[in-house]
Formats: sequence, C-alpha cells, structure tokens
Amino acid sequence: METPGSQSSLHRANLERVVRAVRMAGSLTQAEIARSTGLSAATVSNIVRELKDGGTVEVTPTSAGGRRARSVSLSGDAGIVVGVDFGHTHLRVAVGNLAHQVLAEESEPLDVDASSSQGLDRAEQLVSRLIAATGLRQDKVVGVGLGVPAPIDVETGTLGSTAILPGWAGTNPRDDLAQRLGVPVHVDNDANLGALGELVWGSGRGVADLAYIKVADGVGAGLVISGQIYRGPGGTAGEIGHITLDESGPVCRCGNRGCLETFTAARYVLPLLYSSHGMDLTVERMVQLAREGDPGCRRVIADVGRHIGSGVANLCNLINPSRMVLGGQLAEAGELVLAPIRESVARYAIPSAARQLSVMPGALGGRAEVLGALALVLSEMGDSTLLDGAAGAAGTAGPGGAPGPTGGVPAGAPALS
Repeated sequence: METPGSQSSLHRANLERVVRAVRMAGSLTQAEIARSTGLSAATVSNIVRELKDGGTVEVTPTSAGGRRARSVSLSGDAGIVVGVDFGHTHLRVAVGNLAHQVLAEESEPLDVDASSSQGLDRAEQLVSRLIAATGLRQDKVVGVGLGVPAPIDVETGTLGSTAILPGWAGTNPRDDLAQRLGVPVHVDNDANLGALGELVWGSGRGVADLAYIKVADGVGAGLVISGQIYRGPGGTAGEIGHITLDESGPVCRCGNRGCLETFTAARYVLPLLYSSHGMDLTVERMVQLAREGDPGCRRVIADVGRHIGSGVANLCNLINPSRMVLGGQLAEAGELVLAPIRESVARYAIPSAARQLSVMPGALGGRAEVLGALALVLSEMGDSTLLDGAAGAAGTAGPGGAPGPTGGVPAGAPALS
C-alpha cells in the first residue's frame, strides 16, 4: 500500500505523467516529454528505460532540430482502439493502435435514420471484420469511441432529440454497443468528435480555442475552450444550427422559424438548384460544379457561407475563438465558401474578435469524426493497465490516473495515416 507523498507514490505519479503524455501525443522525444511533463531530463530518461524494460513503450532513433534523438511511443502490442462514426448516410469505422497509427479503416453506405438496432448491427459486423483484418485479437481492444449525428446526454449516454434521429429516440447507443462488443464505449456527437479530430491531428493543432463547424444534413459546432471540448451541462452546447436568422423564415425541424440550418443544411439548400441541375444533385456535385465555374452553384455556396458567417460572428462575440474550422463536404469548396464566411464575420462580429479569428477548412475531410472517435478513447482511457508491467518491475502498485473528459491539446501529435 502506497502512502501519499511517499517515494513510491511519487514514482508512480511520474510514471503516469510520462505514459499519459506519450498516449495523448502518439510519440514524443524524451526532450518533448520533459517539456510537457515538467520532469527533469534525467528523470524522464530513467522512467523511459523502466517503461521500455516493462514492455509499455518502444524507443526508436529519430532526429529533432538536426540532432539525434529518441522517439518514445506506446508498445505496438499494448492495445488497440476503435472509432465508429455514424453519419446520416454512412457508417465509418477505424481501428488504431496506441501509437496513433490507423491499422484499418472502412466506410460503407448506411441509412442511419432507419433504426439504432440495424445501425449497431452493421457497426458490430464492421468492427469485427476490421479487427480481423489487422491480424490482432479482439481482446486487445481497450475501448471504442462512438459518434452519432445527434445531441447526447453526457450523464446517461442517451440521445436527446427525437427530431434528428427518429429511429434512435430514447436509445442508449453507448451501452448497446458496449454490450455487443464487451468493451468500454465512449460516445459523443459528430461535431464534437470532428472538433477533437481536427484539434489533435488537423487544422486545430496548437490552438486552445476553436470552433469546428460541420455542415451536412444538419449544422452543428464542436467548441473547444482552453483546449477542452465544451459540451455544456446537458451535452447540447454547439447547436449553432438553431441560431435564429429570420424569425419569419422557413420552419425548422426543431419547430422554430428561420434557424441557421434552414439556410445552410443540404436538405434546404440543394432544392434551390433542382430545377436547373436535376433532382439527383448532391453537395459533392454542387461543390464540384461551383469549382468549375457554374454560376448557380457558386451563388448558392456563397449565400451559405454568408449565413454560416453570421452564426460564427455570434460565436466570436460570445466565446472569442481564435480559429474556425469548416468541416463536411462543403469545406471542399475552399475560398468559394470561406471568403463569404470571413466577410460576414467582419461585418457582424466585434472588430477585435473578428481580427483574432482565422477561418480555414478542415484538414481531415470526411475522416475527422472517426479519427476524433479514436482520440476520444485515447483521452478517456486510464493508465493502470498500461503501467502493470512497469509497476511490477518497480515494485509499486496503485490506481492509474486518467485525464479529463477530452484531454488537452497534445504537443507534437503526428498525423494519423
């Protein structure tokens, strides 16, 4: 039994700090570990040697700043994590290791609006198939991250809105999938996971205050404040799609009129072009035509950008983010949509807040949410299991620590491949 403040307790805490830093970043040099943990270079060197002897980490030669260095990452056989992303029309699953490498990934069409049981059946099958494709055993899975396009009650894990996914109303996909797979499942909405993915590996790297805007069949925002995903007490923070732009405007699925979503979401925008471009028009096709110079598609995308900018201006005035990242297929339009966003922000936001905001497309594309699901597991999992070998070698024992709900911004996090 450890005594608080004892040498063994301090040693255990230092082990946890090093493992947590490596776990969140994927790989770090020993110098980077020292900077991020505040431990001395000598202490880090001793701990890394101990963790390597215990099989918890792997050390490989690398270079940093033109000098030889040693890169530290979690052992390849320490475990695997799974990300599951439900979109309105697709299911995407990724399997990764604790060194932040994607081992297998696949996407397939899916009408997620149908029912939760059908969607989770498909997810279970796809997860099993991808794990088998890696050649690893399913008992190596340490956790699953699950994303759904709906508000989530952060306490219970149940879906909080019947208007978005009628076939999922009142269900608890977190518990249902955990029961099917026999491993812990962490759930969040797709916008929050997109924000987490871009924060760790994409356009949000190195930024402490970020708004990730996803425009698809709905419109949502993932908000990062001081390096943490902000969900709000009920899990509904970031519902930017229901900011009122015109109280005499179209009736929204939420019951209000003139919500931002009614001027920007695919279900409302595409019909504007049906008469000239056909009923089979998709967002992807609209963006492609706009990039080729189609005047109708360009006008619609520019209008969407101006409306998004109005909503972002409200966020600037409220939380003053330093970066806005646009996700979803609309981001492929590039400056055709980003420039109008900037124009509206400059017009409607407080000048000082507008000047501090950078507006850019997401770097991860359609993978942002599933990679965010992997990041969610990496930030939620504790360190006890990982430290078993090292703790045994050091003659210490005790509970491992876990970071906050979403972890922080890991310095030097590599891009997933």
